[in-house]
Parts: sequence; C-alpha cells; structure tokens
Amino acid sequence: MNMPGHTADVRYVVAITGASGCMYGIRLLQNLPGEKILVISKMAERIIPHETGMSVEEVKSMADVVFDDDDLFASISSGSYRFDAMIVAPCSASSLGKISNGLADTLITRAAAVAMKESRKLVLVVRETPKSAILLENELRLARCGVCILDANPGYYSKPQTVDDIIDFVVGRCLDQLSIEHDLYRKWE
Repeated sequence: MNMPGHTADVRYVVAITGASGCMYGIRLLQNLPGEKILVISKMAERIIPHETGMSVEEVKSMADVVFDDDDLFASISSGSYRFDAMIVAPCSASSLGKISNGLADTLITRAAAVAMKESRKLVLVVRETPKSAILLENELRLARCGVCILDANPGYYSKPQTVDDIIDFVVGRCLDQLSIEHDLYRKWE
C-alpha cells in the first residue's frame, strides 16, 4: 500500500516489546507503507498470542524483513544502513529505560540508539501507567533528544465505539508523526 507523498522505497523499523498493547505494533504493520522491518522482543512473543489470539508467525508474516531481538549483527544495528523511522509499539518501561540510558544490548535498543545518533525519527508508544518519577525522567531525557514520546492514550473527540477504534486512534497518531496520510480516525475540526 502506497500512501500519498510516500514511495515504496521508504523503510520503517517496527519493534514490539514486552508491554501490554502489542496490537498497536500489529496495526502499524497493517498500515505502514513501504518496507517494514520487524523486531519482536522475547517477552512480546509470549504476550502476542495471549492478547490477540494471533501466532507470532502470523505477525511476522506482515513484515518484509524480520530480525531476532538478539541479532546484533542485523543490518538495522548499523548507522550506515538506511531506514527512515523507527516505531516501538508498545514500548515497555524497561525498553524505554535502556534507550534513555544508552544501553544497546538488544537489537531493539541498538536500532533505537542508531535512530537517535543518525537523527532519524524515533517514536516510542509508551504503554505504562501510572508512571514513576524514574520513568518520567527517562521520557524527558529522550524528549530532549528529539524522540517522540507517544503515550497510548486515545482521544475521545472521534467518538470511539470499539477497542479497534481506540487502537486506530493511537496508531493514527503514530502515522501523523511520520507525516503519513490515513483515515484511521476522524481528525479534530
């Protein structure tokens, strides 16, 4: 699917970490244009079937390229490999803490470090509440570095009727951050 203003040669990294809300990453895979590179953490692999009824293999089939989270030799771990943006959806508090503190010990955290050092768009869909002072400080540190902290908070002005409507709102906000046209929710008028 090509979106207006985007060509097939755009490349997005989608990471699904071990927080509740893996459907956000799955819906992103269903709506992003161009090439989709997927990394799923070990914990997310356990959560996906529990929350969605889908198999991990079904989710992987939605991507063009899939890497294991422990594959630090993967192309996306190098700044010389070009990708346009990275979205971590959902982003666990653990992953956020690692990214904020420069710990690149998994492919997800390494690719996020690459996105930051190469000044590429990085969107973290944080799905944690309530938030401790430590989590808030980690978010602030990343926001000051230009990372988009996009909490998984739906808007209600579009009058969501289903869980899918709520998911679509959050995913639509992610697409908005990437300047991708969509019709996942009704915009404020």
